Amino acid sequence: MFNDGGHNLHVLWLALLFILLPNMLLRADDENNSAYDHVWGLAALYEKPNGSGLQKFALSGRLQLDAAYFDADQGEFDDLRWRRFRFGFTAHFLRSFSARAEGDFDLNQGGAYGRLTDSYIGWSPSGQWEVRLLKHSAGFTLDGATSSTRLLTPQRNNLTNNLWFDVEYFTGLSIKGESRDKWKYKAGLFSSSGDNELGRIDSGYFGLLSLAYDLAPALNIKTASLRVDYVNTSEHPDAATAEMSQVVSLVSQWKAGQWGLRTDFSAGKGSREQSDVRGLVLMPFFDVSHRSQLVFRYTYIKSKGPNGVRLTRYEREITRSRGDEYTEFFAGFNLFLYAHKLKWQTGLEHARMKDAANDGGAYDGWGLSSVLRLYW
Repeated sequence: MFNDGGHNLHVLWLALLFILLPNMLLRADDENNSAYDHVWGLAALYEKPNGSGLQKFALSGRLQLDAAYFDADQGEFDDLRWRRFRFGFTAHFLRSFSARAEGDFDLNQGGAYGRLTDSYIGWSPSGQWEVRLLKHSAGFTLDGATSSTRLLTPQRNNLTNNLWFDVEYFTGLSIKGESRDKWKYKAGLFSSSGDNELGRIDSGYFGLLSLAYDLAPALNIKTASLRVDYVNTSEHPDAATAEMSQVVSLVSQWKAGQWGLRTDFSAGKGSREQSDVRGLVLMPFFDVSHRSQLVFRYTYIKSKGPNGVRLTRYEREITRSRGDEYTEFFAGFNLFLYAHKLKWQTGLEHARMKDAANDGGAYDGWGLSSVLRLYW
C-alpha cells in the first residue's frame, strides 16, 4: 500500500488519467501499432531464430497499478497501490528448450523482493506438447487458469478466489499440449509447499488434470471451447492447498462476432474445518471496437456450512470474516492500447454476502476499480 507518498501518487494517477486518457481515446480506432511494436521489441536483447545454440533471450515482466474505492454497510476502503511488479527473463535455446525466471517485487515497499513466480525449464520437441519442470503456474477454474495479464476484469472472480489456492505458482512437473482432433490437455504433479522460492517435497502434493475440446470449427464461430479441470490434494499441515481437498470445474468460452461469453461452474470439497463450496460465474462481453470492450459478470457462491465463503481482495479490507452465500454483479469497460500488453480497465460492482452464523461475515456494498495493466 502507498503510505508516505500516497497523496503524491494519487495526484500522479489522476495526471495519468487526464493526460494519457484523451490520447488513448483519440487513438481508439488507430490500427497502427508500429510505435508500440518498437518499444516492446526492445525487451528482446538477443534473437537469432536459426541459431543452433541460443535462439532468443528477452526481458519479461508485468506492472499493474490499482485505484479502488469500496463502500459498504460495514465500512469503506479507498486506496491506490501497485498491484503487481514482476521482472525476469525468458530464453529459448537448443531448438526445443526454454527457460523462464521471474521475481515478484513489492513497489509499495520500495521494490522489496517477495518471491519467485514463473521459474522453470521447458522442453517442447514438437509444437504440439511441452513439458515444464520446477516452479510454474498451476491454474484451474476460469480465472485461475487465466494470467493476470489477460483478465477481462480488474480482479479475478470470487469463485476462483474461494476454490483456488493461496498461491498460484508451485514447484512440480507438468505436460500440456493439443491433439490434431481438437483436444487440449494439461496434467501435472506439484508440491503443495507455498515457499517463496522452490517448494519443498515434505509439504504434501496435489495433482492437476485439465481436458478441453475445441468446438469452434464445427460451429463455424471464432471461439467455442469446453474444459474440465480437476484437482486432488493430499492433506498436510504445511500445505498451501489446505482448504480444499478436491476441486472440479467446468469452463466454457464462446465468441461469435462482437459478442462473447465465458462461464464457470465449479465446486470444491472442503478439508478440515472448511465447508464444501459450489458456485457459478457468467461473464458476457461485447467488443465495441478492436480497442474497446464492455464486460459484465454475475457471480454466485454457496457453502454447505457456515463461514465457508470469503470476500474478494478489496472487500476483505472492510471485513475479513466469512459468510455462507455470496452474490456479485459487475459491469466494466476495457480500453486496449496495445491489446492485453497495455490496457486500462474500469469496473463497478455490487456484492452481497449472507452470514447465517451472524458473526461478522455479512457484507453489502459497492466497489469501483480503475486499473492500468502492462506486460512485456
